[in-house]
Amino acid sequence: MRKLLPLIGSPSGSHPGGRSALTCRFRCGDACFHEVPNTSSNEYVGDVIAGALSRRSMMRAAAVVTVAAAGAGAVGVAAAPEAQAAPAAHRHGRGSQGARGLRFTPVAPNTNDAVTVPEGYRQNVVIRWGEPILRGAPAFDPERQSAKAQAGQFGYNCDFLALLPLRGERGRQLLVANHEYTDEILMFRDYDPANPTREQVEIAWAAHGLAVVAVEEEHRSGRITPVSRHHLNRRLTATSEFRLTGPAAGSDLVKTSADPSGTKVLGTLNNCAGGTTPWGTTLHGEENFNQYFANGSSATDKRYGIGTGATERKWERFDKRFDLAQEPNEAHRFGYVVELDPYDPDSTPRKHTALGRFKHEGATVRLTHDGRPVVYSGDDERFDYFYKFVGSKRMRHGNSRWAREHNLSLLDEGTLYVAKLTGDSPAIEIDGTGKLPEDGEFDGSGRWIPLATATADGAVSHVEGMTAEEVFVFTRLAGDKVGATKMDRPEDIEPNPVTGKVYVALTNNSRRGVDANPKADEANPRNANKHGHVLELTERWNRPDSTRFAWSLFLVAGDPEDPATYFAGFPKDSVSPISCPDNVAFDDHGNLWISTDGSALGSHDGLFGVATRGQRRGELKQFLTVPSGAETCGPVIQDRRVLVAVQHPGEVDGATVDKPASTWPDGPGTYVRPAVVAVWRADGRDIGV
Repeated sequence: MRKLLPLIGSPSGSHPGGRSALTCRFRCGDACFHEVPNTSSNEYVGDVIAGALSRRSMMRAAAVVTVAAAGAGAVGVAAAPEAQAAPAAHRHGRGSQGARGLRFTPVAPNTNDAVTVPEGYRQNVVIRWGEPILRGAPAFDPERQSAKAQAGQFGYNCDFLALLPLRGERGRQLLVANHEYTDEILMFRDYDPANPTREQVEIAWAAHGLAVVAVEEEHRSGRITPVSRHHLNRRLTATSEFRLTGPAAGSDLVKTSADPSGTKVLGTLNNCAGGTTPWGTTLHGEENFNQYFANGSSATDKRYGIGTGATERKWERFDKRFDLAQEPNEAHRFGYVVELDPYDPDSTPRKHTALGRFKHEGATVRLTHDGRPVVYSGDDERFDYFYKFVGSKRMRHGNSRWAREHNLSLLDEGTLYVAKLTGDSPAIEIDGTGKLPEDGEFDGSGRWIPLATATADGAVSHVEGMTAEEVFVFTRLAGDKVGATKMDRPEDIEPNPVTGKVYVALTNNSRRGVDANPKADEANPRNANKHGHVLELTERWNRPDSTRFAWSLFLVAGDPEDPATYFAGFPKDSVSPISCPDNVAFDDHGNLWISTDGSALGSHDGLFGVATRGQRRGELKQFLTVPSGAETCGPVIQDRRVLVAVQHPGEVDGATVDKPASTWPDGPGTYVRPAVVAVWRADGRDIGV
């Protein structure tokens, strides 16, 4: 029997997954300790979905054995930037075998304060918090930080990453990154949470937002490094100008005293996951924006999780727009999908109101057969919903200014939908232990319910009792009214470029079965779901604009030795343990790559690859782990390189600048710094082949 590692930074085990209290405070404003915002009576996903277990696959998974030894070696980047980890032990010797793209020896679960990678792989830190990227920006000096300096430097807590081609610049690409939030306690020595200074607040404003930076590859290795002061390098912060577009732009619901037009917003906040578009732009989801606003009072404020008192960061003391008692509409200008043109450093990014306002984990795009965009996005909250937007305008090809201007308007016209799922097993057969129902499988059907349609001539609501503007600004309430299915924190959603199936990461829900909250069901066969699962969705006729779909449970996360876990029917003695799936991506082979956030198995978070088709469907292997207190974000999977964002390293209860819980990436005596890491094969060949 494998002995699991103790939880790191959360001795009581009272926080969701393996998160520390520090993470809960600064990342999402202690969302899991507040009242559940969704108090509607809508059907809960636990009552309707679960997966695709068959009696045969259950028998195959009955004999559970240890996956990998917990003692695998690791190397801190500071100590040896390009050293590889020691191989993990594997009972059946299948470590380097597997589906094409996943042929590497899996990394063992561990608690090393390092980025641990498979045998035969190398790594380097691409860029850290504070590194200068704009002309005139100084070198990073943690003891002499300033808002002006930070506005020209790489921001804090990078999350979503994209690598885009740079035409005409051989060996170079364009890296785009989100900077989700700040950890002031780990950024400033002697930080006083009750009394932050104006300078500290303004530095935090500058450390939020987005970054664009050119990177170049070393010819003889997979290492990539930033090109400082490149003409396309850019920083966008909490005070940069953004443009509201689409059906809610100019509405009375988004007008403020500083912006009576309702079209110009200062800043973007809490950008989590995102996506790239076929027309060459990037999308960035504003997620836990609620935590930045003080003194909420309305029912809509409460539905979006905005508190009635002061905020953790106390920004309202320094700018009245963060005080809803003075500017009640300011929060209505956040919670959208932001579109950035990284090839035009003078462009104003757009917040697309047609994609709805909620805690967007991200936004991923596929095209219909006639070239219209479809965007999938999850609302990262317990018992909330997932959505898709189907555009009505076709993409135009080419790089002319005319084509680019047209394509930048594609996400302003179309129909916004929310998902409703239906299962086929009686609720009485789900007892909370993961026992298979009598029909031997968990699956079902679903439909996309239209909420509102935006056109060039106006917008129409499909929700009784709500105007179109209200639907796009108060999208959660629209989902409540039409009876959307409550989910367990829908995070990243991404279509498989090979099969067309859509995968939904559902991170966890510690409130399942607690008090009056819904208990276990087919889709979530365990009470107190602390490990999460992945849903596989198949649009009817594989058409992304269809309003019907089938769904099944692809993966139920946790320790493979737990009979409640499931890996698409693959033998559980041959998979890595995984907990709390968050961001997802695909390689060119159609394998799903999953990064985790808050692993509840006692090991550090990591990046995993899993085959989605063929005889090895469900074979899941851990590719890397991140340092103490960190979350794995990004990721980007290229043929010969994997990129991850190492977010909030050292974010452990009680940690400060003077008492760090991590010394990554630069070693003892330095500030812990979030950073982007590249991993490649030492022999230069493609990843996992």
